[in-house]
Amino acid sequence: MKNAPARLLAEFLGVFFLCLFGIGAITNDAGLTGVALAHGFAIFIAISAFGHISGGHFNPAVTISLAVTKRIAAVDASAYIVAQLIGGAAAAAVANLVFGSFAGVPALGDGISVTTGVVIELIATFILMIVIMGSAVDSRGSFAVLGGLPIAMAIVGDIYWSGPATGAAMNPARWFGPALVAGDMSNAIVWIVGPIVGALLAVFVYDLVMKPETV
Repeated sequence: MKNAPARLLAEFLGVFFLCLFGIGAITNDAGLTGVALAHGFAIFIAISAFGHISGGHFNPAVTISLAVTKRIAAVDASAYIVAQLIGGAAAAAVANLVFGSFAGVPALGDGISVTTGVVIELIATFILMIVIMGSAVDSRGSFAVLGGLPIAMAIVGDIYWSGPATGAAMNPARWFGPALVAGDMSNAIVWIVGPIVGALLAVFVYDLVMKPETV
């Protein structure tokens, strides 16, 4: 991997920001709007600061989807995912140290089954990933002009509609880091399978239907 230290640090920091801002907002009772904006701000900042270094994945589901469609080499994707998972765990560890305990481990809402949770995370991540494809991956998109704004707004919107049901992780690393530190890995399938399948569907739909130029 060319420029590996910079690229892996960028992916680590992007997930670190996402998890730290999100956990902090939830732990400090910022409310749904505050939580949504905290996650959106984190991604907007991370993509604007580091997108030109690593491509701004900050999400194993995104990285897997781009690897499957040969937009990133499998070896590089594996390294990205490790950096992302460590970034999430580091953020949760910092939050735990600062607050003594923390909230923010994605969990199913009242009356939400595991199956429904998987579907919700799938849909939320599909929305996020297809926005990523249209605004950042497709060379016709607006990445150079708007940076991470459309992606950040997709995250904010997704959290508004699905946050109370599943925590709206849309990102295995956003779930893994806090879950690992908190020692609560229950219903892991929701935040692993849902986002990965949703991202893959979005990439295939975009490539097959919207026919982007070669990127």
